[in-house]
Amino acid sequence: YSDEHKNVSAMYYHRLEFVDNFDNLNDVFFKFGLNISDDRIPQVQADLHEAIGDIMVPVHTGYGSIDLIIPGVHKANGLRLLQQRWNINDDEVVVFGDGGNDIEMLRQAGFSFAMANAHEPVVQAAKYRAGSNNEEGVLDVIDRVLKNEAPFTY
Repeated sequence: YSDEHKNVSAMYYHRLEFVDNFDNLNDVFFKFGLNISDDRIPQVQADLHEAIGDIMVPVHTGYGSIDLIIPGVHKANGLRLLQQRWNINDDEVVVFGDGGNDIEMLRQAGFSFAMANAHEPVVQAAKYRAGSNNEEGVLDVIDRVLKNEAPFTY
């Protein structure tokens, strides 16, 4: 890996450790991340699904990345656990997404927003649209929540 790739990876994986081989790893793996060019994503996802079936689910996370996740271990599952712990209903939850790894979460939440840069499957899973993250789209929606503006009127 180049130093540039290591620096980008470190932004997403705060306990990142580079090893020469995998012989001495003793840990539980929840996902694998693959980095490939964006134009290859659809074909690689299809190839992975064909090769591994339902053992792992290949999801596009954006920016040339595919995660292989354990079926059912996704953002919606984590969100559901927190909602149960704190007794929060789906219609009290606001979420934002732009990649394939957000689809289950967007479908679950009462107020789900696809970001302006989201791919079509993400847009279809969301109930609403938010502006670009480069133009404070999330902050604009949060501001509307706090002001009880549509679609958050009561």
